[in-house]
Amino acid sequence: MTKTVSIEKPDRLPRHLAIIMDGNGRWAKRRFMPRIMGHRQGAKAVKEIVTACRELGIPYLTLYAFSKENWSRPREEVDALMDLLYDYLQREVDELLGNRIRLRAIGELYRLPERVRNLLFETLERTSKNYEMQLVLALSYGSRSEIADAARRIAEKCAKGVLSPPEVDEETFASFLYTSDIPDPDLIIRTSGEQRLSNFLLFQAAYSEFYITETLWPDFDRKELLKALQDYSMRERRFGRTSDQIFLRCTGSES
Repeated sequence: MTKTVSIEKPDRLPRHLAIIMDGNGRWAKRRFMPRIMGHRQGAKAVKEIVTACRELGIPYLTLYAFSKENWSRPREEVDALMDLLYDYLQREVDELLGNRIRLRAIGELYRLPERVRNLLFETLERTSKNYEMQLVLALSYGSRSEIADAARRIAEKCAKGVLSPPEVDEETFASFLYTSDIPDPDLIIRTSGEQRLSNFLLFQAAYSEFYITETLWPDFDRKELLKALQDYSMRERRFGRTSDQIFLRCTGSES
C-alpha cells in the first residue's frame, strides 16, 4: 500500500495563486519526444497541483492554459491541445464535483472548437454550486484584449449615459474585467525560468508577488509547489506602506 504523504502548510498561503505553466515543449524536446508528449505530461502536473491546492485550502487557483497567441502555433499542435482540454474536462468533472471545486474560465471562449466549448460550458454549469475552491482556466486568453474589451464596454456605457467619465476609477474598471468577482492574484508562479508575464493578468498583477523556477511545468510537483509557497510565506507585502506601518497594523497599534 502506498503511504500518503502529508502536506505541511507554510505559515501563510496566498488566497489566489496563479501559475504560468511553461516548458512542456522543452520537456519533450530534451527527451527526444514529440511536443504533444510534453503537453500530456503537463496535464498530469495540472491534476497534482489542483489536488495539492485543494488539500492546502487555497481558495482560488488560476492556470494559464492556452494564450490568445497560442492560436498561431502549428495546426496539429493546437488540435492536440484542444483534444487534451476536452479529455481533461471529461475525465476530471467527477473529481471536481467530489472535491467541491468550481471550474471557471476566462478568455475569448468563443474561439474554442464547438465540441470543446460545449463541454466546457456544461462543466462550468455542473460545478457552479461548488464553493470550497475555484479553479480558473485562462483559455484563449490575452490580458491586453481583456483590458481593451473592458475599455470598450465602459466607453459604450458612457456614450449611453449609464456611466460618466468621472465615475470610472480603478474599482469601476476592474469590474469590467473577466475576473471582476475574483480577487487579484497574491502570487504568480512561472515555470521554466522565463521572466515575463506573457500577456497574463496585467492589470490584476499590479501587486502580485512573483516566483520564477527553472523547473519545467511537467516536473512541477507538490514539492516544487511547497517550495514556492514557503518562499511566498516569508515575504513582506507592503502595498506602498513602510515595514513599520505594516508592523503597527498587524499589532493593532496603527493610528
